Amino acid sequence: MENLSLQLNQSFFGSPENKGRVLTKDEALGLLDDWVKNEKLQVHMKQVAHLMKSYAKSQGYDQATLHRWYLAGLLHDADWDQWPEQHCSKIIKELESRAIDPEIIRAIASHGPRYFGVNPETEMDKMLYAFDELSGFIHAYSLMRPEGYLGMEVKGVKKRLKDKKFAAQVSREDIRDAAERAGISQEELIQFVIDHQRDADLF
Repeated sequence: MENLSLQLNQSFFGSPENKGRVLTKDEALGLLDDWVKNEKLQVHMKQVAHLMKSYAKSQGYDQATLHRWYLAGLLHDADWDQWPEQHCSKIIKELESRAIDPEIIRAIASHGPRYFGVNPETEMDKMLYAFDELSGFIHAYSLMRPEGYLGMEVKGVKKRLKDKKFAAQVSREDIRDAAERAGISQEELIQFVIDHQRDADLF
């Protein structure tokens, strides 16, 4: 069920005059270390950041764009650990106060449309939404396999998706909805995560 208390009730984030302004990687990781004490959540955020950057790279985007996509993935759940009742309004306000590119802030605001009331519109928005739940699900699947990601196949992931008891907290509805909004098949998204997530820098 949607958590109405998390609804952001706004459509515009940040200021257009801040376009192109970003945190450095060290600054972003410093914020993550300050705000996120849960190591499993840190792993998730770094994996999503890696997927976002990898996807942007696969599209031939320049280094500045890759970094913006990385930041959106890295910081999308930054306030969940200590301030779940303020997710994701607190990180939005933090990034707005730092005059960060509104493209990054909007992607974070739209990574859970059922919860935050902001529909993914840009490619960055849609891919962050698409990778978020699926990344966590596939990581959970890798942890139960002796070989981890090695030899993992799409059909194995899809079989687990049908098992509602496995990683029950992961919304299958969101995974389906995100794939549809991105215009990419679930199979293609799953394969992309399998191929790239194991290479994420978690340190």
